[in-house]
Amino acid sequence: ERLRRRARSSSHTHVTQRIMSNRLGAMLHVDSHAPPTTTDDAPSVAAPARVIQQGDLVVVVEGFNAATSVRIRAQGTYKSRFGTFHHDDWVGEAFGHRSRARDGRGFVWLLAPTPELWTKVLEHRTQILYAPDIALVCAEMELKPGSVVCESGTGSGSLTHALARCVAPTGSVWTYEFNETRVNAAKEEFEANGLGKYVTVTHRDIERDGFPEEMTGRADAVFLDLPGPYKCVPSVARTLRPDGVLCSFSPCIEQVHKTIIEMEKNGFSDIKTVELLGREYDVEGRNLQTDLTTPLTKNTKYGWRKDFKRPRDGTNAASETHEERATGASTETIVTFPRQRLQSHTAYLTFARLTPVPDGWEELAAKRNKTVISDDLLERAQDFLTKRKMYADRPPREAVEAKPSTNMIENPGDYSE
Repeated sequence: ERLRRRARSSSHTHVTQRIMSNRLGAMLHVDSHAPPTTTDDAPSVAAPARVIQQGDLVVVVEGFNAATSVRIRAQGTYKSRFGTFHHDDWVGEAFGHRSRARDGRGFVWLLAPTPELWTKVLEHRTQILYAPDIALVCAEMELKPGSVVCESGTGSGSLTHALARCVAPTGSVWTYEFNETRVNAAKEEFEANGLGKYVTVTHRDIERDGFPEEMTGRADAVFLDLPGPYKCVPSVARTLRPDGVLCSFSPCIEQVHKTIIEMEKNGFSDIKTVELLGREYDVEGRNLQTDLTTPLTKNTKYGWRKDFKRPRDGTNAASETHEERATGASTETIVTFPRQRLQSHTAYLTFARLTPVPDGWEELAAKRNKTVISDDLLERAQDFLTKRKMYADRPPREAVEAKPSTNMIENPGDYSE
């Protein structure tokens, strides 16, 4: 039985390692070590797994929601509660490899970095966007390879990595940050993670100065994560191309109110605001009682995980449950139920589209608003001034003596309040 379990475990580990190494690519899903392909047809054989080399960024996963990033270097070590791991042992292994410590205390998974994994392990210089919000932002802004995106502000670079993956290899991301320290840190990270070719970081206060003049009419989408996004809407309207999308990330609803007012003033339409609140579900195997006249046993209460565990007294813990199943007192089933605790509020996402101006609309709008100074307008103005002067030159009317009102009460004291 032990040999059978060991063989099953090794086979499962090999399959899992192969799947993970093939599915998880580099930060942009591009293998820099693989030879370039010369055909558009799908390969009949899976591409070789990408291996770890010196200087690579590796996401080390110790367990559920327990991961960190490690840069491979010669004679480097990684210490955790599972033991001490040497970087030299990882070099040459495929991404997705399960690495054991030399002392055999435990193991960790070595995964290739992706924007989703990077969001979990990056250094927090500011509050960041997480996967649910990032996915909706990229989808609503309609990003694709070749798109040009402007972002303000950069922060910790969580969203910037996802934007770069969407627009690569022919697009670009222009991100702006008013804090110079964060600008320098972001530049180093983007270069180290291989995004320097696609991301340009600039030190600039967008709320005060707006987007640069050289970006006028060049951006396909603009993302704002600022305390006062409503201050930047006129600048965004100049930066976006017709039919471009603006996304504003605001924690407070008062920011949303002011931003929508400015959007409507500056020619935006299709305005909508959403809030993402995730809810997780648990899926478990349970033994449900079918005969209500039979008392519940301890095994039935706790479910399948307790069915086959040996109690301390040496008896068979599963015998009671097997008897219940044989007599129809309980049945095995899968149950799902939502967790009571919901995801907390992150922010409101407001999306809007810059409406293209139809041909001749500016002239028609100017006529409707009477902003065009024409000969007819000058003539009407001259007539108005002439009539006004004529009425001003008339002699004043004779003053008529005012008659006393007949509705006045002569003796108010004679009446009660």
